[in-house]
Amino acid sequence: MEQSQNITQIIIDTINTIFENLFSSIDNTLYSLLDELTFINSDILTDKYFQEILGTSTSSGILLIANTLLFGFLLYYAIKYLLSHMTYDRIDKPSSFFIKMVLYAICMNSSFFIVELFIDFMSNVSLVIRSIGEDLFNESICFSSLITNINTNIAIDTSSLNIFTIDGLIKSVLSVSLLNLVFTYSLRYILVKVFVLITPFAFLSLILSNTSWFFKAWLKNLFSLLFIQIIVSLILLLMFSVDFSNTELLNKFIYVGGMYGLIRANALVREFIGGVSTTITQSVKSFTNLK
Repeated sequence: MEQSQNITQIIIDTINTIFENLFSSIDNTLYSLLDELTFINSDILTDKYFQEILGTSTSSGILLIANTLLFGFLLYYAIKYLLSHMTYDRIDKPSSFFIKMVLYAICMNSSFFIVELFIDFMSNVSLVIRSIGEDLFNESICFSSLITNINTNIAIDTSSLNIFTIDGLIKSVLSVSLLNLVFTYSLRYILVKVFVLITPFAFLSLILSNTSWFFKAWLKNLFSLLFIQIIVSLILLLMFSVDFSNTELLNKFIYVGGMYGLIRANALVREFIGGVSTTITQSVKSFTNLK
């Protein structure tokens, strides 16, 4: 009987050791990475190869394709204008069309500068929110500080973790949530770059009324992706505002709720203003449902 208990304890200790090493690795590496993925600014556009893909002039990269399509739009309008005399369809006057074409062509070729200002504006809004928290709580409002609060303020210690206790279970949920956040915000990081790359085509679509829907869809999706970091900043601010001086179980579950809120931030933004989904689990389910 005693030997059986010893074997059971050895198994429990081994499992706890494995999870201690896993959670310690997550805490030491992923939280700082998550800050870089979540709080995006115009630095993501400074990559040399990214700029070459977008185009450093009107005769290179995606800008070259967009400027080529500009002449296609002009030809389309000319044909449609000639046909309008026979079909009596309503169409923009040539003067109005050429003014729009020149205006949006300038915006198209200045798209890098415009989108850079837009990204920095959204970044500064989230930075202001986190700066308020730093002034109030005297600590940095970010994921790196969050793990410190989780491991100290709610008495979860990875060096003496017992996965079979409520603290160990909460720590497991938080760590799994962190991995989910990393995958989700990694996808968001890539999608932001994708929508930046199609910025010239978004401005180009404004030239014709029947293609202007593309600009509206582009703007809504890019705005929703950037707006997520504002929601994340607010959730982090609220999580840091909770008094964790005591170790009540309620406070621990509030942290779990906060992590779930960070995971659901994209879904909340989509329900509020629309936009593209960056939820990894949703994407997997959508593929498995295909027949």
